[in-house]
Order: sequence, then structure tokens, then C-alpha cells
Amino acid sequence: MKQLMATTLMAALAMTPVMAKDDEPAQRLAEAAAVLTEILDAPDQGIPQELLEKAHCIVIVPDLKTAAIMIGGKYGKGYVSCRRKGLDGWSAPGTVRIEGGSLGFQIGGSTTDLIMLVMNARGADKLLESRFTIGGEASVAAGPVGRTVTAQTDAQMHADILSWSRSQGLFAGVALEGATLRQDLDDNDTLYGKKLENRDIVTKNVTPPAAAAALLALLNRYSPRERRE
Repeated sequence: MKQLMATTLMAALAMTPVMAKDDEPAQRLAEAAAVLTEILDAPDQGIPQELLEKAHCIVIVPDLKTAAIMIGGKYGKGYVSCRRKGLDGWSAPGTVRIEGGSLGFQIGGSTTDLIMLVMNARGADKLLESRFTIGGEASVAAGPVGRTVTAQTDAQMHADILSWSRSQGLFAGVALEGATLRQDLDDNDTLYGKKLENRDIVTKNVTPPAAAAALLALLNRYSPRERRE
């Protein structure tokens, strides 16, 4: 009996790290929803509503890790959701990881929340490839901050992707260059039970996991329909 209990206990302990790892994508979805909530609830210091309404896709990477002096490398995981073609609302989220590149002037290590809006079909197509380089295969510019887009520059108006970062409570447009963004099939497997490609998730009306409910409700509340000029 004692041997059976010991064996059971050892098996449970061995499963704990696996279970914790399996919870990570769901926990990260909650973090992404919290980040977006805080930014959208502060319109004077957030993303202009007009840009959110025009966006084809959104990428949210909570707690992006940066480390270096002056020019820093990055690593983080997050999610992409796109408009559902021919339908109102946003797609189920696909998982992404971002690596390399720089976030401008930095000293020391830090964590940063990153948000990107993909503003046209070309950028969305590149985003949904298995891997692409931001600023290389799709143009990127620092996004304007505030209630309106009156401060938007010509570069911002023509960029495929607009990007913002938030660190230590400060939210600002950020020039994000040279980073690679790729889909994370393992995390997709954890969320959906199979290694779905991000393109299939966002274009084929895949049923979102329960953990994505808060994030999608937020997107659909603030920008349920895409607006075209």
C-alpha cells in the first residue's frame, strides 16, 4: 500500500510541471485581455479608436522580455486575432512568438507590453505566414497615441503595421524593427487540441477556446465592425 501511494505521489509530482506548462497559453490570454483593457480604457493615452476600427488584425504580446544596454534583444509570446471575413467580430486567437530585434533606446532588462495593429491586407497576409521579419517583409511605424489620429505622420499612414509599447505605466508608439514573429504550433496545440496553423485559425472560423472569451469580448465591444473610408 505504501509503495502504491509513493508511486502515485511521484506520478503526480512528475505531472505538475506539465500541467503548469499547459496552463501558460490560457494564462497569457488573460494577461493579453488585461493589457488591452487598461489601454482601451484610457483613450487620451491609448490607441486611437479610428485606427482600431480600420485594423485588419491585432497582435498583443504581454510581458515582452528585453535585456541589454542601449540596443536590446527581445523574446515574448502573445496572440493574433483578425477580422472575420464577411462577418462581424474578431477571429479566434492564434499564438505567436517574437524574437530578436530592438525596441529603441533601452538600459538594463525590463518587461514591456507590445501591441501591433495590422492596417492592410498585405500586412495581414505576411503576419499569417509561419514566420516573417517585422520591418523587412512588412513596413512598420510607431503608432500615434491619443483619442484621434491628427498627429499621424505620412509614414504611419502608409505603414503595414503600427506598433505601441507600454512599460512602467508609460504607453507610446514604438519603432519595432528587425524582430521575427512566428506562429507557435505547440501553444496552438495546447489551446485547440491540434497543431493548427494561425492562418487556418483566423480565416476558417475556428471555435475559440474558453480562455479567449474575455479578449474577444473586449475587441468585439470596442470595435465590432471594420470601418472603411
